[in-house]
Amino acid sequence: MGGAYGGSKWLTRQHGEAGQTAVEFNEETIRRGEYVARLSDCFACHTAPSGQPYAGGLAMQTPLGAIYSTNITPDKETGIGSYNYAQFKAAVQHGIRADGTPLYPAMPYVSYAIMPDDEIQALYAYFMKGVQPVKQENAASTIPPVLNWRWPLAYWQAWFAPQRDFVADKRYNAQINRGKYLVEGPGHCGACHTPRGVAYQEKALSEDGQHFLSGAVIDGWRAKSLRGDARGLASWKAEELADFFASGRTERSAAFGAMAEVVEHSTRYWLPEDIQAMAAYLKTLSPAPHQEAKLPAKLDTTTAMLRSGKYSSRGALLYAEHCMACHRADGNGVARIFPALNQNSAVYSKHPQSVIQVTLEGGRTPGSQHDAMTFSMPAFKHLSDEDITDLVNFVRNSWSNQAPEVSRKEVTEIRDFVNGKAPNFVPQAAAGAHHE
Repeated sequence: MGGAYGGSKWLTRQHGEAGQTAVEFNEETIRRGEYVARLSDCFACHTAPSGQPYAGGLAMQTPLGAIYSTNITPDKETGIGSYNYAQFKAAVQHGIRADGTPLYPAMPYVSYAIMPDDEIQALYAYFMKGVQPVKQENAASTIPPVLNWRWPLAYWQAWFAPQRDFVADKRYNAQINRGKYLVEGPGHCGACHTPRGVAYQEKALSEDGQHFLSGAVIDGWRAKSLRGDARGLASWKAEELADFFASGRTERSAAFGAMAEVVEHSTRYWLPEDIQAMAAYLKTLSPAPHQEAKLPAKLDTTTAMLRSGKYSSRGALLYAEHCMACHRADGNGVARIFPALNQNSAVYSKHPQSVIQVTLEGGRTPGSQHDAMTFSMPAFKHLSDEDITDLVNFVRNSWSNQAPEVSRKEVTEIRDFVNGKAPNFVPQAAAGAHHE
């Protein structure tokens, strides 16, 4: 044990002893760093609801317990104000804190590793000079003792967090390569949308791996496949994707759950050319292995049945009672207000976690400069597990939708997960309204 612990210390020092780099703290660099922070979505994870910007405290659920995002304001006692640039770079790109302790891989340093030095320097300038310091202690994780030891993570990092640079693909033009960089690097799309292995490592870090962006579960939500399969992005045009990233909604769809936070705190601030580049790159990805490129056509018999008032099942009755006023008898909703359920790949995904969780918890469309109002969906957790099962199965297999049946056990498991979520950590003294 002692030898393994000592070896972990040697591994972390390999990234923590870099030479110093002079960082310019001028207005232009700080402003650029603020944009890099938006690209990297630092705000969403390091700001708890009702907490102060970047003061941490957001609870992130893992199979072993909750971990809490840390204070990354320039407070010298509780934040990162005492970090020099080399220590900041080691944390952001290699997952090593200033004290040499490894960070949990919930921090997407595996993705940030490919970012160039000038962007990391700008980010450092922004966090040191452009962010208000907040004195707020970091919360301890709820992971049980022994399992919460950090030093074994040094070996995890040696195996699964390689030092690497971004490599442009000669097949792509400048726009698509820019999108490729944003997806693999600061946007860290794979952190949510790429499945993880038994060691919690992303199974692929680029399109060279067949599992890259093929869909995964994160914090109880199903992060859909971003590849060209039928239950992924096959039916999306690049223009629709760009609209979605900019506003969180399209004529037929709306962001919810964790993706709504990504839009609200990150992508809506991106330059239009960066949004378009990311959308263009995602549309180059082929279907994931063993996934349908196209689903067979299905005749819609649902709309006429609902309009007749002669409900064919309990699920249909529940839909008429609780859903039809907004999502309509034809399942097509109202453009940019109530998303369509018909032909919505989040609804007919093979994996039902998201549609079950949003039915239980409700949701809210993200705010943006593109749409003046936000709209909320109420929570239906007062319905029984049996009713939720019937309702979800009805929605997933009505109109032209086709999806595997959901079991009552799956609904019960997701309800238990939702009810068991750890609360966020926001000390009363640090709580307060904040504005972006």
